[in-house]
Order: sequence, then C-alpha cells, then structure tokens
Amino acid sequence: MKVALGVEYNGREFSGWQTQPGRPSVQESLERAVSLVANEEVAVVCAGRTDAGVHAGEQVVHFETSAQREDHAWRMGSNCRLPGSIRILWARRVPDEFHARYSAIARYYHYVILNRSTRSAYFNDLVTWCYKPLDVQRMSEASRCLIGDHDFTSFRAKSCQSRSPCRRLYQIAVRKDDDRVLVDVVGNAFLHHMIRNIVGVLMEIGTGKKAIAWSKEVLMARDRKAGGITAAPEGLYLAGIYYPEIFAIPRHPIFDILPSGIKRFEGQKDERC
Repeated sequence: MKVALGVEYNGREFSGWQTQPGRPSVQESLERAVSLVANEEVAVVCAGRTDAGVHAGEQVVHFETSAQREDHAWRMGSNCRLPGSIRILWARRVPDEFHARYSAIARYYHYVILNRSTRSAYFNDLVTWCYKPLDVQRMSEASRCLIGDHDFTSFRAKSCQSRSPCRRLYQIAVRKDDDRVLVDVVGNAFLHHMIRNIVGVLMEIGTGKKAIAWSKEVLMARDRKAGGITAAPEGLYLAGIYYPEIFAIPRHPIFDILPSGIKRFEGQKDERC
C-alpha cells in the first residue's frame, strides 16, 4: 500500500531535508520513526527538499509498505518516535499513481522578515531580521516582473542540479503585518536557493539600495553574479503543496492564504521558456 503524510518541522536542528552521512536530517528522522511503526524499513519521498535551517508548515511525503495500519496509527505511532521539532499532521492511504513530488501542481513558500531595529529574543531562529525599514510597495512592484514563465538562472544557486533553469511563478505577494514583512510565492517548482535569492533582491530594493527596475535587470541577465545576497534560511517556510483534487489530499495550512486567493492549477500548460 502507498501512504501519504503531511509533515510539519522546525528546520533549525537539521542539515536539511535530505539524508546526509553524519548529519541530522528530517528525512532520516522520519524514516526511522515510520519504519518502527511499519516494523520494516521504509523510504519516504518528499514533495520538495528544504535546505538547512528551512522550516515546513506542511511538507507532503509518501512511502510504500506491506504493513497494514490505520491512518491514525501512522500519525500517532510515528509522532511518539519523532523529535519534538517534527510532527505528522495527517496520514492517509493514496492510490498507486500518487507521487508526492511528481503529482504536485504547485508549491507555496512563505518568507518572514522581522523588520525592526532590534532582533527578536523569541523568534530569532524562525525569522530573518532586517533593521533597515523596508518599503513593501517598492518590493511588491519589483516582484511583478517575476510572475510567469522565465529563465531564473540569476536566482539559482551555483550548486543547483536542475536540468533546466526555467520555472513558472503563479503569484508573488509582499505584505506587511505589524513589524513583519511577509513574502508569499506560489510556483510550479523552484530551483536551489531560488526563493531566498528572490527575497534577497527584493530586500535590497525595499531598503532603497537598488531601483525597482533592478529585479527585471537581474532576471534578464541570466547570470547569478548579477543578483544580490542570498537571504537567510531561517525565515523560509515550505507552506503547502497543491495536488489535483482527484487525490483528495488534505491541507492544514498554518499560514494565511494569499490576498487574492490560492487557485487550483489543474489543466494549466507548463510553458517552458
């Protein structure tokens, strides 16, 4: 049988999602816990890998097993064996054709910037801090050129292993909530460090260091050297994965819906630039 899980985690204790020899990872912790419940070795496949220090409000994974367990047994049994920084939110049996990564039609990332003169004593590992005032209107205007199908070479890490630099962004929203600036991005998929590099460019524009048109200049350059800093991982959250409704994948988002609403993307052609 094939089982899907919705997983929440705080990434500050881990070297990232993927298992790495000698370093703690979310994948290793999850596979160990689920394998104990299944009483057999289990390998989990995720919807999208996250880097060291990056969090997830709702990662989606799947695994195959010969063990017969109720949905609540997978959730409760695994949670008892997981560290406190990882929790399974839901579990459900899915059809054989479901794949956590390849069945996904969109991914939603949420980035949190604490924009005040003093760091937070409570949330220092959960947000990125910027002491310079950020102009949300400038950041929002600068982000518009990134929506659509583009070559995002300027926003990918040098170590990115993706075969193509082309991705589709459905929506970017920049908004202010008290002393926080929130950046929400929805796309079909993302390159290594792509979100953090986008936020890095928007922050430089928000502080007035760069002109609004700079974001388009960076995009059109198709050269990572043309971009700005890579924003810190602490403020980044994988906030949700969207699948065709036929799979009936539940969602328990901890973040706000984008201002104009999250759309379903079934049937939209994935144009490659």
